Amino acid sequence: MKLLPPIDAAVAPASPLFADPPAAPQLSVGLVLLHQFTLAAFSGLIDVLRLAADHGGRSRQIHVRWRVMSLDGLPRMSSAGLTVNVGSALADDPGEFDYIAMCGGNDYPNAQLAPEMRQWLERASAARVRMLGICTGTFTLAQAGLIGSRTVCVHWNVLDAFRDRFPAMHAVVDHLFVDEGDVITCAGSTAAIDLGLYLVNRHCGSAKAQQVVRHMMLQGIRPAKVPQAHFYADLSYIRDVRVRQAAHYVEQRIDNPPTLDAIARYVNVGRRQLERAFQETLGLSPMAFVRGMRLEYGRWRLLNHPRSITEIALDCGFSDGAHFSRDFRARFGVSPRQFLKDAGSARE
Repeated sequence: MKLLPPIDAAVAPASPLFADPPAAPQLSVGLVLLHQFTLAAFSGLIDVLRLAADHGGRSRQIHVRWRVMSLDGLPRMSSAGLTVNVGSALADDPGEFDYIAMCGGNDYPNAQLAPEMRQWLERASAARVRMLGICTGTFTLAQAGLIGSRTVCVHWNVLDAFRDRFPAMHAVVDHLFVDEGDVITCAGSTAAIDLGLYLVNRHCGSAKAQQVVRHMMLQGIRPAKVPQAHFYADLSYIRDVRVRQAAHYVEQRIDNPPTLDAIARYVNVGRRQLERAFQETLGLSPMAFVRGMRLEYGRWRLLNHPRSITEIALDCGFSDGAHFSRDFRARFGVSPRQFLKDAGSARE
């Protein structure tokens, strides 16, 4: 695979735009790049810090200071195949930072944590440095034993993997990020921008946060409790691996439901074998499961992205609004219109 040239994420001290930082910036963050880190989450977070640090987008580390690091000081490849240079290896004294952000990505299935990384994170925690789990960086914090009984936020796409790996920990997907005081965990992607704005607002004030909002042409600052903008079906109760794989496949194609044959091919089993597995595990056929998930998705759309009943029906893979309304009433006991009315009354 041909890779793009490295991006230098370190501060270039020879540039006139980068003045020496003041002795005590209002916010100091150490960002640790993990292998195959998510580029959008990392770049969103560091751009918030950069735009809050100076006026006019000049990027001088005045009000905010940051350093991009890796375990060994070598470049790291993002999940997009883009290689990013870092400023240094892990800082000798992690206590120089207010926060340490572990920036993860596609390497979360790796259960091996380098002893040097574990020891450094333990030192940082002992020095009362707050931890940030960015995208799947939360897996690393969990591996290092820094989560305990805290609630953590993970991206909906890795929730099952996190629960399988760390069954005693409480992970949620109904937030953009979760602040537990000394550990803040973030779903990743654009939610890292919201987390960055949250930190800037806390340490540098609302004027600095709004300065970033204007520069990044955002509509505003989303609070932590905003749900992740994706329908998520909790499939943790499904024990049969084949059925769970099939359910994940259906979830990814919920607006264009796959045929039974396509589902069977995806799981690499025969059609009848798949039907038997669904009956034994869930007590219903694969296509009944597909219909139920489409209706759950429709209910979620009614609550989170209200549009016309017909538009939502089509988005959920139904041929028309009447078909959707009939099946919706059969499953939930009320029509979509009445459901919306009841939900609106509950919010008042």
